[in-house]
Formats: sequence, structure tokens, C-alpha cells
Amino acid sequence: MPFQPIQAEKLSHAVVDQIENLILRGILRPAERLPSERELAERLGVSRPSLRDAISQLQKDGLLTSKAGSGIFVADVLGSAFSPALIRLFERHDAAVTDYIAFRRDLECLAIERAAALGSDTDLQIVDAIFQKMETAHEKRDATAEAGLDAEFHMAIIESSHNVVMLHMMRSMFDLLRQGVFYNRQVMFKQRTTRRTLLDQHRAINDALQKRDPDAARTAVHTHLSFVESALYQGQKADKNEAISQLRFAHLKEF
Repeated sequence: MPFQPIQAEKLSHAVVDQIENLILRGILRPAERLPSERELAERLGVSRPSLRDAISQLQKDGLLTSKAGSGIFVADVLGSAFSPALIRLFERHDAAVTDYIAFRRDLECLAIERAAALGSDTDLQIVDAIFQKMETAHEKRDATAEAGLDAEFHMAIIESSHNVVMLHMMRSMFDLLRQGVFYNRQVMFKQRTTRRTLLDQHRAINDALQKRDPDAARTAVHTHLSFVESALYQGQKADKNEAISQLRFAHLKEF
């Protein structure tokens, strides 16, 4: 007969499964520190030996990493998404910026449609709370905070789509954006008229999402990212023109 005795699942396996799911769903994030062994064992309701077995397995799987004297952290699982050579290639060619925005526009239009349909009320509350912080940062003229909240706002929408592959792919893309691989977001937020336009565009995105209107939300995202693309193109063009003007001026002073 093909039947086998049923064995009780080891507690450590249940711990591994729970932590894996927290990482998969994007709740535990790269570089996030786990609670102390004692606290985590109490929260999970398992013995410390069972917890150690689970942590050891997750470290072998490359999902957790330990730092001497600091604790256990979620590994930088995004680091392998793009090779260093490809990242350097992105940095050297302007075409990567255009393609990056086009890629984001396609995926984020899909993500916000899914968020409008599948996002929970709590998901939408998170998006709205981040937008409220964006308004506060705008009033304080804090370009650095606005740029950071911009990324959080878009990631919250992607998280609301409840697609884990899209989540980790886009989190990796936003990590490169944070590093300035594609362009410097803070530069855009330092321009007064651009800052106001960006805030209004994010308001339109948020309003459509809160109303659970997928068509209006998709249109708002498309309009926003198309504006970003145009603004960056004009900025790149202005930089190139300025470089030529400086050469012309330097040459003029020689005579």
C-alpha cells in the first residue's frame, strides 16, 4: 500500500515557514534586524533550540545573515537581481533611464489596477498615510523627505497588488533608484514648480485608488510617470546645452 506514517512537523520547520513567508510577502525587509533570540522565541511560542535550528536553516538558505555583536538580519536578497557589470552599464547610458521609466510605467499601471481590485482596506490606508506624510514634507520644503516618501508611496501601491514576484522585482528596481543609478530623485523635488506638480499627481493617484477606480488610477500613474520621463529628458538636454555653453564661453575668454 502507498501510505506512509504521518509524522508531526518539527517546530523549527514551522518557524522557517513563517519567516520565509514574511520575507516573501515583503513584510520583513532586507537588512531588517530580527528581535533577540529570547524575544523571538517568546513571540513564536517555541523553545530556543527549535528557534536556533530554524535560524540556522534560513542562514544556509541565504535568507538570514548574522553580524557579530549585532544580531540576526534579513539578508540582502535583492543584491543578486542585477550584476555589478549591468548596474555600471545602466549608469553610463541615458537610454537606461528611458527604459527604466517605461518599465515602471507598464508594471505600475498593472499594479495599481490590481491594488484597486485586490488591495485590502488596510493596504489603502497605508498608501493614504504615506501621501499625508508627503503633503507634510512638501509644506516643510523638505526635498530629501519628499524623495524618500515618493519611493515609499509607489512601493506601498505595489505591495497592495499582492503579487510577490512584482513586489521583489520592483523593490530591487527602487533600490537602484535609491542609489542614484538611474537618476537623482532629490534634484526633481528641489524645483518648486516640479514639486507642486508631483504632489498633485500623487494626490490624483491616491484619490483614484481610495475610490477603487482602476481606470482612473491607471491613467493617473501613466500621467505621472510620463511627466517624470519628460522632466528628466528636459533636464538632461539642459545639462548638455549648459556644457556646450560653458565651452563656448571659455573659448570666448581666450580672445
